[in-house]
Amino acid sequence: MDYRLIIKIAIVGILVSILNQILKQTGRDELAFLSSLAGLVLVLLWLLPHLTELFSTIDQLLHVLN
Repeated sequence: MDYRLIIKIAIVGILVSILNQILKQTGRDELAFLSSLAGLVLVLLWLLPHLTELFSTIDQLLHVLN
């Protein structure tokens, strides 16, 4: 895994948490929830190729062992 991906995930986490605090203080809890959800979806989309590769590797390992 590339270290840049870890840094991007950390930056998104920091930005989403700051945005959530601002939105909650202004009384917009629904938007705070939606921003959290958007950050989660964004990070999952970034991780999807790596998860696919992981499951493919596990599948190949299990086929070799059988």
